[in-house]
Amino acid sequence: MIVIVMKKIMNLNNLFAIFIVTLFLGALTLCSAKAQTNTVTSTSSTVSGTTTVDRTPNTASAPSVVINNQDVCSTAASAAIQSQILGIAGGVTVRDLNCERLKLSRALFRMGMKVGAVAMLCQDPRIFEAMEMAGTPCPYYGKIGLEAAQAWAENPEKRPDYDKWVKDNPHVNENGEIISDEGALGIFSVLLMLLFL
Repeated sequence: MIVIVMKKIMNLNNLFAIFIVTLFLGALTLCSAKAQTNTVTSTSSTVSGTTTVDRTPNTASAPSVVINNQDVCSTAASAAIQSQILGIAGGVTVRDLNCERLKLSRALFRMGMKVGAVAMLCQDPRIFEAMEMAGTPCPYYGKIGLEAAQAWAENPEKRPDYDKWVKDNPHVNENGEIISDEGALGIFSVLLMLLFL
C-alpha cells in the first residue's frame, strides 16, 4: 500500500516538473533569442574603422551526475535549458529497487541464508506468483512448504500481488473473507418449498 502511495507521489512530482519545464519552454518561444550586436564607428583624421561586439548569452550546461561505483543500483539523469536572461540546469539519481532486491538476495544466499534469499526475491509479485505456480510457496515468517502455503491462504492481504489476487479470485471480498453461495442456496430452497405448499 505504501509503495502505491509513493508511486502516486512520484507521478505527481514528475507531472509538476513537466509542467514547470513546459511553462518555461513556452516563455522561451515568446522571447526572440537573437544575439545583440553593437557597431561602433570612430572617425579621426588619422584612423577610421568599424568594431562589432557580439553579446551572445552563455549556454546552460547540464551537470554531470557521476555514479562512480559499478555496484550501485541507481541511474543518473540531467538536463539544462537556457534563455537570454535565465538558465536552469538540474540532475537527479533514480533508485532501481529490483536491482537492490537482487543484490540483497545474492548477498543473503552467499552467507548461507537460502530461505532469507528466497524471501527477499518473493517481495516481487512476479516471483511470488511464479513460486506459487511451481508448487513451492514463498516463506511466511519462518514457515516453509505446506505450512507457508496455509499461512499465505489465511493472510492473503500480506501477499505482494494482493490486488491482482483479489481480481483473479472473485469469491474473495476486499477484507479477504471467502464469499460462498450457501446462504443464497438456502434462501432459494426455502422459497421453492413455499411455492410447492
